[in-house]
Amino acid sequence: MRIIKATLAHLDLLNPLFVKYREYYGQLPYPDSSRSFLEKRLRLEESVIYLAFADDDVDDSKLLGFCQLYPSFSSLSLKRVWILNDIYVAEDARRMLVADHLMREAKKMAKETNAVRMRVSTSTDNQVAMKTYESMGFREDTEFKNYTLPINSD
Repeated sequence: MRIIKATLAHLDLLNPLFVKYREYYGQLPYPDSSRSFLEKRLRLEESVIYLAFADDDVDDSKLLGFCQLYPSFSSLSLKRVWILNDIYVAEDARRMLVADHLMREAKKMAKETNAVRMRVSTSTDNQVAMKTYESMGFREDTEFKNYTLPINSD
């Protein structure tokens, strides 16, 4: 399996899988808005996106999965934190350890940027994701309780 860092040239390949990821979490597809969102993140270097391809896919025509990370910082440790915000594997590529390969690359990048940690969250009923994260060394946070504050965009 080959993992590469996405560029603007990968948008047309990435967008359909990103739309499926959004649909998985109950969002409407909005392919044009999704593409625009991804383009902006890449153009402004506001996120890092890794793409997974099969070794025999020499022309990178079939995307197996992706993960997107956002940078953050820890004031307590005075270091960078990476938020593994999005990870998705194409249905026909599941059980091929695609997520594991993507997370290994993300972890490598986190180490190279001297990050103190990576954070990830998932829906409370996504047992497969939880097991995968735990198998990669992620641990449930027992020190801090997280809250969200919804902000209306009206």
